[in-house]
Amino acid sequence: MSAPASDRLDAIVIGAGFAGIYMLHKLRNELGLRVLAFEKADGVGGTWYWNKYPGACSDVDGIVYRYSFDRELLRERMPDTRYVPQAQTLALLNEVVDRNNLRGDIRFGTGVVGLTFDDDRNEWTVRTDDGAEYVARYVVSGLGPLSERNFPEIEGRESFAGRLVHTGAWPEDLDITGKRVGVIGTGSTGTQFICAAAPIAGHLTVFQRSPQYVVPAGNGPLGADYLAQVRDGYDAIWEQVYDSRVGCGFPESDVPAMSVSADERTRVFEEAWQAGNGFRFMFGTFGDIPFDPEANEAAAAFIRAKIAATVRDPETARLLTPTGYYAKRPICNDGYYEAYNRDNVKLVSVQENPIQRITPAGVVTADGVEHELDVLVFATGFDAVEGSYNRIDVRGSGGRTLREHWSEAPTTYLGVATSGFPNLFMVFGPNSVFCNLPPGIESQVEWISDLIAAAEQRGAERVEATVAAEDGWTQTCRGIAEASLFAKVDSWIFGANIPGKKPRTLFYFGGLGTYRATLRESAAADFAGFVFDPEDLPTAV
Repeated sequence: MSAPASDRLDAIVIGAGFAGIYMLHKLRNELGLRVLAFEKADGVGGTWYWNKYPGACSDVDGIVYRYSFDRELLRERMPDTRYVPQAQTLALLNEVVDRNNLRGDIRFGTGVVGLTFDDDRNEWTVRTDDGAEYVARYVVSGLGPLSERNFPEIEGRESFAGRLVHTGAWPEDLDITGKRVGVIGTGSTGTQFICAAAPIAGHLTVFQRSPQYVVPAGNGPLGADYLAQVRDGYDAIWEQVYDSRVGCGFPESDVPAMSVSADERTRVFEEAWQAGNGFRFMFGTFGDIPFDPEANEAAAAFIRAKIAATVRDPETARLLTPTGYYAKRPICNDGYYEAYNRDNVKLVSVQENPIQRITPAGVVTADGVEHELDVLVFATGFDAVEGSYNRIDVRGSGGRTLREHWSEAPTTYLGVATSGFPNLFMVFGPNSVFCNLPPGIESQVEWISDLIAAAEQRGAERVEATVAAEDGWTQTCRGIAEASLFAKVDSWIFGANIPGKKPRTLFYFGGLGTYRATLRESAAADFAGFVFDPEDLPTAV
């Protein structure tokens, strides 16, 4: 049964985070299409709506962790501090929605549960969790790479009598002040939470799954003179961001670490340590840290020495010290290692002393100790990228499901489309560029908008990526990843945080500037890698 005419749309956008908001604006306000966005939360923000845990904050400089398309808003709403707290990012996204009159076309509290493509009509039927159906020519997913929460199965989890929460769904009524708190996980989120929780919790027990290389953040207020320089130089700032590797707003180094003396390496590392920021330490000091083992070891050894000099208890310092490559997503926090010098903070290495079970009173570890808790926090991350899609029943051309298509590993062309699923586009789908998310999102949203505009202009009823283009992009992403040290460690950016999941390539590590050049080349070649059906009719002469 087809949907009533009132429910037939040109396009549907899934999600109202950074990606969904900008996609709705481009399609509705700029292309003039009839569009609805569906958001399962009760408000906009995506990640920044759900992640309200203590310490939640950007770890990329706030002057570039935002949209670049609205220059007036950029100059009006400057951040107060180097990194932007969750509430301020959420407020900025709400302001973007209202400035562009988008709120009326977002259906809040409504999740998408199914997508089915009709080969005869070249349309998608979209099913929502309230039982409604909508039909649209195009569907664009802005689900986000980090939205499907990873909740490891631990015996007795449901028996815990206190508050058990995931950082990705922090309840607004939860105050940990003075409480006995346990946290599982020490990734980017976990370390942020630990730094915020240590001064206010009655006692904090950290269950560390693997030690992390953590660099200071260098957070603090931004002075009026600095902000004036940013306002005057925004065009140059964004030009640098879009032509860089990671898009974080600092000059990236191309100097090989071993091309300078040991003293010079130490000087450069110390300067970056004092300046703060994990991405800057990894990509702004020397250009080959992610690729050359000797360069990587130099950076890792520097951080290990900082841990030894900071943590007073030798055993705690040993447990906190990584021994492998410095090749996970960079992390930065002010006071992370110092937190373990507090009398109310205890570190438990899950590698050496595994969690056996959760009881009504707390967590029992292999040594038989029961760690009594009032609050147990899972900072265990997400089923990155593909997990966001696995919760939706997506059926493309011929009824083939996306799960079937991705049975070996998730694949796309350019991170935005996959063969056999016409008129379906993804913002930050599998094998999107590894970078600061907002400029990467903007790059994809603008390109998808241009592709849809091209289809509309030529009267094409469907457009989809070719098998050859998807296979080629997959091999490109895999080749670059395997040439890096990122592929040599277990990390969520390769899906290694999900039990039973085979390692897979989830990102393009070739850099934002190179990725954008690839997008431009495809568009200039009439969107090479995509086919339009029907093709343009010849223009009469």
